Amino acid sequence: MNLLTQVRALFEPAITALAPDKAKVPDYLNAIKPSSNADNGDYQANCAMALGKALGQKPQDVAKALVAHLPANDLLEEPTVAGPGFINLRLKSDFLAKAVQSIATDPKLGVAPAAEPKTFVIDLSGPNVAKPLHVGHLRSTIIGDALVRILRFLGHTVISDNHLGDWGTQFGMLIYGYRTFLDKKKYGGSNEDKVRELARLYVLVRQVAGTIDIISRGFTHFRDEGAFQANPVAELTRVYVNGLKRASAPDDDDDEGGAAGPPASNPVADGFRQETAKLHEGDAENLKLWREFMPPCMEEIHKVYKKLEVIPFDHEHGESFYQPMLAGVVESLRSAGVSEEGDGGSVIIRFGPENVALIRKRDRAFTYTTTDLATIKYRIETFKPDAMLYVVDFRQAQHFANLFEASRRWGYEGVELNHVKFGSVLNKDGKPLKTREGGTTELTTLLDRATELGGALFEMTYWQRKANGHDVPDWKEYTEDEKANIASAVGIGAVKYADLSQNRTTDYKFDFAKMLATDGNTATYMQYAYARCRAIFRKGDIDEARFRANPPAVAITHPAERTLALQLLRFPEAVEAAAADYLPHLITAYLWDLAKCFSGFFEGCPVLKAETPELKESRLLLVDLVGRVIKQALDLLGIRVVERM
Repeated sequence: MNLLTQVRALFEPAITALAPDKAKVPDYLNAIKPSSNADNGDYQANCAMALGKALGQKPQDVAKALVAHLPANDLLEEPTVAGPGFINLRLKSDFLAKAVQSIATDPKLGVAPAAEPKTFVIDLSGPNVAKPLHVGHLRSTIIGDALVRILRFLGHTVISDNHLGDWGTQFGMLIYGYRTFLDKKKYGGSNEDKVRELARLYVLVRQVAGTIDIISRGFTHFRDEGAFQANPVAELTRVYVNGLKRASAPDDDDDEGGAAGPPASNPVADGFRQETAKLHEGDAENLKLWREFMPPCMEEIHKVYKKLEVIPFDHEHGESFYQPMLAGVVESLRSAGVSEEGDGGSVIIRFGPENVALIRKRDRAFTYTTTDLATIKYRIETFKPDAMLYVVDFRQAQHFANLFEASRRWGYEGVELNHVKFGSVLNKDGKPLKTREGGTTELTTLLDRATELGGALFEMTYWQRKANGHDVPDWKEYTEDEKANIASAVGIGAVKYADLSQNRTTDYKFDFAKMLATDGNTATYMQYAYARCRAIFRKGDIDEARFRANPPAVAITHPAERTLALQLLRFPEAVEAAAADYLPHLITAYLWDLAKCFSGFFEGCPVLKAETPELKESRLLLVDLVGRVIKQALDLLGIRVVERM
């Protein structure tokens, strides 16, 4: 039951009859939107201006003609024309009352299944296996998880695929580090110890190789021969500092592009490149080490996903899965005329004079572009999707533009390929979120801190409310498991909601104080609103099941009741809009409006002490629906509610 769709359906015949260009009818219909000012009505049709221009008529006359052509209906009160041609629309209160009653028996609360269900493949999270998950993986994982939930809720088939970096240069670096720098005591402990030691080796090899590279370049350009003879260490330090100023250091957190390593040849860089080549050629010892590294790395990654409460992925196909396909992909691209010969026997795809993608190197090694093309081929042929979404940060925009263009040239034109890009997570100062030591914040550390703060917030607000005379349970009634459940729901929910409440295309500042605020557009506020709904039923000792099986009639006797009923019925609009543009923040915006409507209702409309039994039943139904919608909307974002807070 999408109210906006119903309003547009009423206008469609009238607009079609007047429009000189029938192809533009959808554009005119899209100009019918929720009103920005409730005083003017519930919806507003702003299509008369554009339609009047097309017809060469005054917009106000066109607006009046549209109103005159509307069929008789039980949905709208008499529309009014205002200003230059705005049509203000107000829904009938009787319609709202009956519609709210009808959604009470619907498990999906009025959200209809998609008229044309599609098959989606969603590429999300995608960490390098060789390193612990860090804050850079947060957005891809939770935005992707929300999209999986939203699209499935609408009846689409969704296949989630965690595209792991499990085969690239980083494993050559790990193998080289394992043989050269391993601390056997640290590696001999738990899986977590093994992963931390592998992460240390990864960083160490990269740093050592980079330092050698910078010194060798600096020595060529900046050395003072006399100073070097007099004091070699001091001169090398000076050379390193000068070289560092000139060098463009690779991004240590480049999980999409992988660890390319320093460009110049040096013993360490040559060493890990050789180990990578041996791994890719099937060297038995390197394959044995790779297989040894993978299980503990994956186990630690899955622990973080469990803390983050994301739906388990349908597939976790890493780069290693596609490795046997890469030679065939290159040959297929060459046969199709998509690629061409590059320098020294390399193979490239040219997109412009300065825009070239390498798919096979001079040494016949393959690249990330090759793997991504193999992935597209495999997914399309295996899953036959209508759309493939890549939830990856904005820095990879050019890569995906090239990748999608290459796919179209290759013949894969009937599938929507969409880069669902997002901004960065920043600290309070607007800089990338780092630890005090300067490294990228590990995600497990961040989530543990969120849970700790969630528990502290719950306990603090409990004692505050008790001190202020609120009716709260005895503290001893909360079991340790319940307190732990509330702590994780509040803490993890706060982190996820703060992220998802932003337009995904923008950066946002990570601030625990704002995330855990008990007022404003936060998960904590929404969870509290849900708990307040449940408390009303507990206090009245009322079984909510009967309101879902045999809902009472709804009476709209107060403006706050009408406002709340209308907002409850707008839930389908929010879900469908979020799915259409892959924007989960549209659901959080809806929740914020719902919470404000409920607050107004709570203050102005007594429930358990309503004037009549019929009004009490009606208001209890509205309260139950508010709780159900909040719970369902938060679930679409991957956030839990708790029965009491």
